[in-house]
Amino acid sequence: MDIPKLVLSIVLVLIDLVLIMVVMLQSGKSAGLSGAIAGVADTFMSKNKAKGWDAKLARWTKWVAIAFILAALILCLV
Repeated sequence: MDIPKLVLSIVLVLIDLVLIMVVMLQSGKSAGLSGAIAGVADTFMSKNKAKGWDAKLARWTKWVAIAFILAALILCLV
């Protein structure tokens, strides 16, 4: 295995780990049964804070996924 393939493989594994981490940090879209029973218990400030954090994570997920696809394609071409 030559050096460029090895480096690209290591980069691909690192991107994989970051993608897994970013996806796992996101909160679920539904509140589930506890949200239906408890009703609306969140304050206005906590909703905006969660939306901001979730929006950042969604953006990061998009960019890391694009980097993963590009790295995988480049690795296949090398």
